[in-house]
Amino acid sequence: MDQRNSTYALIFSGLGIALNIVLGTVAGIINIPLLYLDTIGTIFTAAIFGPWYGALAGGLTNVIQGIISGPKIIPFALVNIVVGIIVGLVARKWKFNFKVAVITGLVLAVVAPLIGTPIATYVYGGITGDFNDVIFTWLVQSGQKIFTAAFIPRITSNFIDKIVSCLIVALLIQRLPKRYTERIR
Repeated sequence: MDQRNSTYALIFSGLGIALNIVLGTVAGIINIPLLYLDTIGTIFTAAIFGPWYGALAGGLTNVIQGIISGPKIIPFALVNIVVGIIVGLVARKWKFNFKVAVITGLVLAVVAPLIGTPIATYVYGGITGDFNDVIFTWLVQSGQKIFTAAFIPRITSNFIDKIVSCLIVALLIQRLPKRYTERIR
């Protein structure tokens, strides 16, 4: 990638970070169950520019959001970094169309809670201040172990959130003028 494309990628990564924060905040305010939309910018950046720019956008999203709204989200940067790496590697190998988006969303739906659940349980005791806490509390009170009670709502919500997020990105990429994507590849 030449200097001009590197600058373009960094600017796009910044826009991806803004997209993550804005859509994540709006989804949180509207309180849409099972939909967070806080990784769309990471997925979009990774699908266009590859795993390292996706990881950069993902990790910095959590750091910046942590500075803005409190440090609780910062440990989850690892999840967003891995999302960027996975999507970037997939997009390098295959065109990020609707079929690839669904498959990638399914993979992310499993990987993200496998990384996020240990963070939620060991750092916060399973309670992270979102919709999943209701299900978590119910599962703990019904006798489930904390890890299991934290994992089940996360994987459930991620099946919706990550597939929808990947499909939105596939639609955006499909709608992008070719002149923006041809010079990158």
